[in-house]
Amino acid sequence: MARGKKEEKDAKALKEALFSQKKHAAQRMDDQEMKQCEAFNAEYIAFMNRCKTEREAASFFTETLEKKGFKPFKPGMKLKAGDKVFLNNRGKAVILATIGTAPITEGVRLCAAHIDSPRLDLKQHPLYEAEEIGYFKTHYYGGIKKYQWTAIPLSLHGVIVRSDGEKVEVRIGEEEGDPVFYITDLLPHLATEQMKRPLATGIKGEELNIVVGSMPFKEDAGSELVKLHLMQLLNEKYGIVEDDFLSAELEIVPAFPAKEVGFDRSMIGAYGHDDRVCSFPAFRASLDVEKPVHTSVVILTDKEETGSDGNTGLCSSYLKYFLMDLAECFKANGRHVMSASKCLSADVNAGFDPTFPEVLERNNCAYLNHGVCVTKFTGARGKSGTSDASAEFVGEIRQILDAGNVIWQTGELGKVDMGGGGTVAAYIANLDIDTIDVGVPVLSMHAPYELVAKTDVWAAYRAFKVFLES
Repeated sequence: MARGKKEEKDAKALKEALFSQKKHAAQRMDDQEMKQCEAFNAEYIAFMNRCKTEREAASFFTETLEKKGFKPFKPGMKLKAGDKVFLNNRGKAVILATIGTAPITEGVRLCAAHIDSPRLDLKQHPLYEAEEIGYFKTHYYGGIKKYQWTAIPLSLHGVIVRSDGEKVEVRIGEEEGDPVFYITDLLPHLATEQMKRPLATGIKGEELNIVVGSMPFKEDAGSELVKLHLMQLLNEKYGIVEDDFLSAELEIVPAFPAKEVGFDRSMIGAYGHDDRVCSFPAFRASLDVEKPVHTSVVILTDKEETGSDGNTGLCSSYLKYFLMDLAECFKANGRHVMSASKCLSADVNAGFDPTFPEVLERNNCAYLNHGVCVTKFTGARGKSGTSDASAEFVGEIRQILDAGNVIWQTGELGKVDMGGGGTVAAYIANLDIDTIDVGVPVLSMHAPYELVAKTDVWAAYRAFKVFLES
């Protein structure tokens, strides 16, 4: 009997020494850190309620950077350790950098996150009237389940550039007293045929029509009087005519506010966690890194949800040009600087959902409240579209996170044959920069309202901070 107990004790000790240990983050954090976690997440919720589009996020970041003493970056400017600079790319993407004490030739520490999220964009000829109801026509942006966007309150954000060149900002549906907008759906009593459709086409793209009004112009003669009344209201408020929609970027997003979720308030529900739940912690981490060893760079980019194309997405050259211009400020070769650089691609991963366990492989997926998720490779099925970080770089990241007492885990985006997805990692790795994905696990990703755990948001901030300080 005594021998059996000793063997059990030896086996337990051996398991603790040799097996991976999974433990809820709250069981690993003391009271002081939990208070810091709560305070950080309160800031994050406020940010999410202010910034629902890439333009609003870029504006917030730029405004904050200016207050914190960051200066606009100019090629050829003289820089020294401790200097802080930023670049705003067309109001939709931001790069910020703090110059380190090490020579720039040793490379930079780069965090890359995106600030666009799935949504509905207005078409260029959006406004029409049908049976005395006014509508906007939309074109969905990014990967969405279209049926999720019906029968919920929606808000309108964006800009309109009038024929005289003046840019008008629009934000309706977020403030107390604002009207909201709406996409109708069939009542179940009359949806027999609709409910025979496959789920993917239960609502079709051309059925995502936004209800925007129903009152006619005061005159009772003529056609399209509801549309006329709506244009009259828009003209009075914004000084626009219908053709001004041609030079507008107007986005429909959920009008829900970000809120704490659960009796214990341990989670946050919000629109746009993908990927502002990584972009905000990366941004805050960069602000809090006062004197990095290596120059710290954070890029908060646009267009990830549609493939990163365009001059504000990471398939363009604006990050490469910035790094080359930064190198030239120190008379260094930009190509050599990039080759010596290291990057965390800060994007979300799918959290394990016990309601739908069949799509994830339990030993290789991320769990809520188990910390920030490190993903060696993304892509689809046969690793299509991934950069696949090297074992050496994964080992280096392990050491940095462990040395910084960061709570972290690993995970893949679903079972091998289920599909998968990509991030901006491949585009940065293509610049000859060591790159790996590190981000927050999310439930209901790409839905109008997504779910994350507060401890994971805090762990992401901690991970980005210790990396930028390395």
